[in-house]
Amino acid sequence: MIATNERQTRTAEALTERLLEAAASTFGLFAVYLGDRLGYYRHLADAGPLDPGELARRSGTHERYAREWLEQQAVLGLVEVEHEDAPAQERRFSLPPAHAAVLADEDSLDFLAPLAQLVVGAVSPMPLVVRAYRAGTGVPFSEYGRDLREGQGRMNRGMLLQQLGHEWLPAVPALHGRLAAAGARAADFGCGQGYASIGLARAYPALRVDGFDLDGPSIDDARANAARHGVADRVRFERRDVSDPALAGRYDLVFACEVLHDLGDPVGALRVARGLLREGGEVLIMDERAGERFAAGCGVWERVLYGFSVHHCLPSCLADGDAGTGTVMRPETVRRYAQAAGFRQVVLAPIDHPFFAFYRLIP
Repeated sequence: MIATNERQTRTAEALTERLLEAAASTFGLFAVYLGDRLGYYRHLADAGPLDPGELARRSGTHERYAREWLEQQAVLGLVEVEHEDAPAQERRFSLPPAHAAVLADEDSLDFLAPLAQLVVGAVSPMPLVVRAYRAGTGVPFSEYGRDLREGQGRMNRGMLLQQLGHEWLPAVPALHGRLAAAGARAADFGCGQGYASIGLARAYPALRVDGFDLDGPSIDDARANAARHGVADRVRFERRDVSDPALAGRYDLVFACEVLHDLGDPVGALRVARGLLREGGEVLIMDERAGERFAAGCGVWERVLYGFSVHHCLPSCLADGDAGTGTVMRPETVRRYAQAAGFRQVVLAPIDHPFFAFYRLIP
């Protein structure tokens, strides 16, 4: 009995340590949100080392807040401090170049600061999520607000602008050649802030792209982004139900980025997407890469996916219908949905990415 109690005590102590580490990491991520939103990382990258007063003046914030944030970032190892024994107001802090790529450079493919914004958005309607768990209902996407919408767009911006049309699609010669041809058209299904549409248009000068989303603020953002990137003449965004018969048979490609797992009726949506295709066209699904089967000892990526699913993707999905897919959408689930929607073949595209899988759905 004594030995059993000792084991239980050690196990409880280990769990306590894990929860404390989780709390520190959670607060650290929220502080990344502050650093990103307030421009702290950008100023440290451009002008560091800075003391708290200098950072406050450059960012238009209060010195005492800047000092506390800098000290917390140094404790977490995200920034470096010179002469930590100096008086608090005189300590100078800098952002290492490798950290700047992750936290300050929006054009870097390593840029990850928007992850914090995305997480803040995902947990923002927590009382509504608690209520949904009890009632078996959902939480509409609109309740998650600007942080989730913008964080998602900023997370995907670099890879969709730089890699989608220049690296990923060229790995699928049939699609690549079709999109490069005169008169080619593509539909961006659930376009969000529009970066996939913009990336496609920039990579294929003859291509016309129509982006569709049911979220009005996302469409407004997408239109502004298209104008900013100089492709508004070939990219059109609409808040529109794509089941409209007027759109049938119009597109060589229907692209859906991180959309399928959020849909309340994924089979119905894929059936509609199939109807949008011209002869020889296909649907390309880009969605989170999940393991073939559930495993409690999964890696960090799948643990992140479950975090988003618990707080956002599953509640949002259940607000839209009863599919209840969630973020951890395994390959067999995609195949099952596609076959039920009438696709003849589901092929995993030869695009090597650690976080995303690409499914070609061929009618």
